[in-house]
Amino acid sequence: MSQANFVYITRERLVELEKELSELKTTGRQSIAQKIAEARSHGDLSENAEYDAAKEEQGLFELRISKLENILSRARVIEKSNIPQDKVGILCTVNVKNVVNSKTYEYTLVSPEEADFQAGKISVTSPVGQGLLGRKVGEVVKVKAPAGMLEYEILEIK
Repeated sequence: MSQANFVYITRERLVELEKELSELKTTGRQSIAQKIAEARSHGDLSENAEYDAAKEEQGLFELRISKLENILSRARVIEKSNIPQDKVGILCTVNVKNVVNSKTYEYTLVSPEEADFQAGKISVTSPVGQGLLGRKVGEVVKVKAPAGMLEYEILEIK
């Protein structure tokens, strides 16, 4: 398996994904089966919207299970202690200043599976993440993003 197929995640995220998968396979599947059985008991399946909705929900459920199994089969746990702190890399927290408006931002670079912009976690594959990777404190980075050209100065790497 090539390294490009690996999914790098933290130990905490691995535990979360394993827990979600376990819940989906047990209580989740039971819940869907009950909904289908109840909808089936209402009679003619050809005109039963409740049955159709339950079957569609089951399909989405199984898709999520499949996706989680795929991620977990390719997962490689990364430890923050093994990551150099002199350059921006995955799991680094970076303080940057927008050169144009002088606003500062704090981002933690994570794998695409862990990205959560609201929590300040950006993917290493995002335009900003790619622009910051491998850079050092003091460097000015130009990033072409959907919002236009952005220019950040790296203030701190944690």
